Amino acid sequence: MISEEHLYAIALRECSHIGDIHFHKLVRTFGSAQEAWKRARNEYKKLEGIGQRTVSDIGNKSHLKFAEEELNFCEKNNIRIRLKHLKETPFLLNECNDAPAILYQKGSMDDTQPKVSIVGTRNMTSYGKQFIQDFFEATQSSGYTSVSGLALGIDKEVHEQSIRHQKPTVAVLAHGFQHLYPAKNRKLSEKILQEGGALITEFSSGRKPDRENFIQRNRIVAGLSPATIVVETGFGGGSVSTAAFANDYNRDVFALPGKITDPCSQGCNQLIFHNKATAISTIKDLINILGFNDPKEKMEELFPHHEITIQLTDNQDLIYQSIKDYPQISLDDLSQKIDLSTHKILPIILELELLGKVKSFSGRQFIAI
Repeated sequence: MISEEHLYAIALRECSHIGDIHFHKLVRTFGSAQEAWKRARNEYKKLEGIGQRTVSDIGNKSHLKFAEEELNFCEKNNIRIRLKHLKETPFLLNECNDAPAILYQKGSMDDTQPKVSIVGTRNMTSYGKQFIQDFFEATQSSGYTSVSGLALGIDKEVHEQSIRHQKPTVAVLAHGFQHLYPAKNRKLSEKILQEGGALITEFSSGRKPDRENFIQRNRIVAGLSPATIVVETGFGGGSVSTAAFANDYNRDVFALPGKITDPCSQGCNQLIFHNKATAISTIKDLINILGFNDPKEKMEELFPHHEITIQLTDNQDLIYQSIKDYPQISLDDLSQKIDLSTHKILPIILELELLGKVKSFSGRQFIAI
């Protein structure tokens, strides 16, 4: 339902010097976009950290005319306008301090359904493609919405696999709805809408896909989901910025490791090395962490090769059995029980942790898994 508040919100956001953070400060101070539009120029001293120059463009009638044209375009094209300060935008995105003040949406998006953002390079390899296909096959019976950026490569594969497996998918655009970039994905964007998904953007209808918009777009991709998966990316790739936003929002980040000589995996490896992402060891483990648990029989049918019997060395087995017999045993007590010095035990415990056999707690206590 479009109201006068939507009109004034668009006009206010169009003003020079008014970004999302200043917009939120204005509506918090004056109670609404409409009141901010009417009062901010005369009462700017009420605004902490905002001076006269910042509010000088508020009240400009050309912005109201722009807003009227934008509302007409949205009505004609079945575009929903969602305002953050009216709590109309998805609740996870609302938690982000730099969330967009306005979100334009075409199609359907179930805000209550779990979401996972999956991103990566335009130069997708067979390794990345196979991972995406395996992930969607393994989560066939799980209910969730995928989120990506409608770019070529990884993004395109994510949207296509979502459709193939009858899962809703959300494409976040780096431009307004009068444009579609890349043009090669026009049919895909139409298919996303036909299959119950959505296209969303923070940009007004005429905004072109300028270079700087893509980084801005990535914060929405990260903000919509509790977890972001980076499949493949190079050093400094756009997906690295998506992971950085997700870290800033205190969201989970996972990265698919690859060969150190592979340019498409170097960004993922770097994220893992700097503790900015958790390495994906198996799809089964990833699914468990995400909470997309399929029946055990289904998982074993899909990935029988993941069920590996681990053969422990004598020292590994000795330490593992001792920890298993005495849950939360301390390092010192363990050293006494097996008559082995602590400096010899610690490297073996690390090996057991990497094998997924042991978990450590603060105070150097351990349990068997």
